[in-house]
Amino acid sequence: MVKKRYFRKIAFGIGPHQKLPADPIQWAKSQLDDIPALSWKGDVPTGKALLDHYAHWVYTDRKVLRKRYKKDRKAYRVAKEELRHKTGERYFENLELCIRHDSAINSGAPVFERFWWFWCNHFAITDKDFMPEFTTGPYHREILRQNMCGSFEDLALLATTSWAMIHNLDNSESVGPNSKSGKYDRRKGRSVSLNENHARELLELHTVSPAAGYTQDDVISLAKIMTGWEHRYTKQRQECNPVKFNQDSHEPGTHHLFGKAYKQKGLSAKNKLIDVIGDLAAHPETVKFIAKKLCRHFVCDEPTSEIVQPVIDAWAESGGHLPSIHKAVSTVAYEFADQFEKLQPPEIWLLQMVNMTGASWPPTPSQMQYDFKSKPRRIVRSPHRILRELGHNPYRPTQPNGWPDTAIEWLSPELLIRRLALSKRLADKMQRHNRWKPQHMVESNFDSPDEVIEHLGVRDGNFDKLNHSVAIQLLFPSKWMLIS
Repeated sequence: MVKKRYFRKIAFGIGPHQKLPADPIQWAKSQLDDIPALSWKGDVPTGKALLDHYAHWVYTDRKVLRKRYKKDRKAYRVAKEELRHKTGERYFENLELCIRHDSAINSGAPVFERFWWFWCNHFAITDKDFMPEFTTGPYHREILRQNMCGSFEDLALLATTSWAMIHNLDNSESVGPNSKSGKYDRRKGRSVSLNENHARELLELHTVSPAAGYTQDDVISLAKIMTGWEHRYTKQRQECNPVKFNQDSHEPGTHHLFGKAYKQKGLSAKNKLIDVIGDLAAHPETVKFIAKKLCRHFVCDEPTSEIVQPVIDAWAESGGHLPSIHKAVSTVAYEFADQFEKLQPPEIWLLQMVNMTGASWPPTPSQMQYDFKSKPRRIVRSPHRILRELGHNPYRPTQPNGWPDTAIEWLSPELLIRRLALSKRLADKMQRHNRWKPQHMVESNFDSPDEVIEHLGVRDGNFDKLNHSVAIQLLFPSKWMLIS
């Protein structure tokens, strides 16, 4: 018998026009070897284009408007509002959420999409400096998504050296004390500081975890290795320039991490970080830490060694090949689907609700058209608004370790009431459009359909008399939908 909850553990459930796969594991694995094209039929702006918008927003606000309206706060607010419209400051985040959600439902590879969402949260970018508005979405699309069929080492290197991560963790502000730039700044009477943020998060959150037993000296050494990886500050673009390795800011010499020496090769020292990430990616504690984290996300909050070990083995055998790792996770998620439960975070729950009912979400490309002259219409702003109401916007985690992944973090009365409220809103909409097929949904998505049918009040299997609005309000905030 097919374990139906698997399709909510590993994807977004079975929709009204989708058939229940006869071989669930093969169904999942077949989606993981290639990167599916984004299904969004509208505009998909490049990261470079959005960085240009960001640069225009930052420069104009800081260097033009604040100076021009220094003594007229009301005029400044009006001018800044016009600048918001012109640069898309309230638009692009909503567009990115539409692109993300449309692909979750329509790319044809929902399992791949779920793994993409996992890595977006693993290499998280916090809510800082208007990054959700302009740069987090392109980072997710162009850096993480486009490198999910290679090795973890490559993914970690590209995430670590991306503009989003360099800026988010302030690595551009880290200057080697004995570097050419550091010595020059000291002669000019300027302070020179080594910023440990990026190095600490690379060790603690993205690779080996504290279980590796690294020391403060290791953090400092890695911070020195990472000096020079920066986006340059220029007047016209402020900090919105591409990342480059600046030899003049790099701390010279040999640096040690976990007892190993990292030396400069050739004329540039940029190899040091590349070499370090290669070693961190292959470190046994990295493998254990991320394998367990994957199983925690897809299987249960406290995965046993029996669950985690096949993922560790797949990592070791494949040399960190991500599709092989993902396939191992997909397999254990099915094998243990009937033994362990998992509370789904709000965004995943929302998209499962959308997929399983056939609801009209996200807004269409035509609905997302924007003139860059006025405040975006309500429907254009709805993706951010709904996720804010649920307390789970993927572009706005408040901590560098991303959104939490255990039930205790999502079981507060307030967050559950928010799901109740959203179910009511969807129910009202579905009552008007009548898109969903409740019998197909119940029989395709739940391992105990009789219990769900009884909960919905269906008598003698007669779904024709089911009040759709009431059914949605009863089902989607219930244990059957919250827990897979």
